[in-house]
Amino acid sequence: MEEKDNIRKQMMLYFIFALIMIFLNYIIQKSNQLFLAPYICSNFGHIDLIQTFYCSNKLFHMSELIGSIVAVGFTYIVKFILDKFFVFKRKGLELKETSREFAKYFGFAILTTIENIGIQFILTNFLNTPLEISFIIALSIGYITKFFFDRKYVFN
Repeated sequence: MEEKDNIRKQMMLYFIFALIMIFLNYIIQKSNQLFLAPYICSNFGHIDLIQTFYCSNKLFHMSELIGSIVAVGFTYIVKFILDKFFVFKRKGLELKETSREFAKYFGFAILTTIENIGIQFILTNFLNTPLEISFIIALSIGYITKFFFDRKYVFN
């Protein structure tokens, strides 16, 4: 019974922090969409590299893809800290232990990030789903997957 209560508490905290990270992710992506991308593309869009890999909308919305990658990466670093100390209550600050945990966490983050970005990319570019809906769906699926990986393999 105590184990089930512990899992429930962990899941509750994990998903509260996930909601906060989704909101933070949204702020980063929306800021990129509304402010950063227009600024970069209007001031530096004449540079071929920037035009091709950030400002292009020919095949896909590249600035959205880049914004998504940055947002997900930043929120995973913040989430690692929250998960380690508050969700799974790991107290160790030893460099070797924390490095090992972060390497595993980051490895699973890469897998679930590919899952997140892939889902969001498909929803936005092929199904014309609005950014807000596509990132909520993609991140929700990713965080559910990530919780079980983190609990079993990272912070066990």
